[in-house]
Amino acid sequence: MQKLVEGVHRFQESIFRTDRELFERLAHGQKPETLFITCSDSRINPNLLTQTDPGELFILRNAGNIIPHADQPNGGEAATIEYAVSLLRIRDIIICGHSHCGAMQGLLTPEVLEPLPAVSQWMEHAKSTRELMKEKYAHLRGNALLTATIQENVLAQLENLRTHPAVADGLRAGSLHIHGWVYKLETGEVFSYDPGEEQFVPITAVSVDDSSGATTTDI
Repeated sequence: MQKLVEGVHRFQESIFRTDRELFERLAHGQKPETLFITCSDSRINPNLLTQTDPGELFILRNAGNIIPHADQPNGGEAATIEYAVSLLRIRDIIICGHSHCGAMQGLLTPEVLEPLPAVSQWMEHAKSTRELMKEKYAHLRGNALLTATIQENVLAQLENLRTHPAVADGLRAGSLHIHGWVYKLETGEVFSYDPGEEQFVPITAVSVDDSSGATTTDI
């Protein structure tokens, strides 16, 4: 705790003073253009990863970067999405998974979650990913299986995201675009799902397909 308190003091004495005008501006309201949905994992810092300032990202985090289907009970994800799209008028939604994801490891080995009933119940929102892995990826083992699970879960959650009314309306109107990313902790690489290639490819130059709202990436 002492480290956090010291950090607050350093923030107030250096960072806040340097960027005082920015923070004063933010006191009058926020205008983020992107909703960034990612895992609660402490190793991920969305603003650091995207090199964005306070006020530029609206962030939603939970175990496994999961978005329950609109018809299912949720822990506030639907409200956050609706607020971002309908009130803040964000233009893009990114669902970002990451390598070495403990939530996805738990999805593959549900027995390890038995002492964690709340987590086990939460992971049921990703059951479509678990079923897909059994059906199509039974030949994979170890890290290869985990990596495939992380990627497939991002795609599954994008489909769940589409069921939310505000998102569906934005996609139909062409005012909203959704993207699937995977961040590799150990290399700093970010991979974006390219629907044309039907795979995750490294982000080097990104464009948006206005008809589908998906990210495409030029290698």
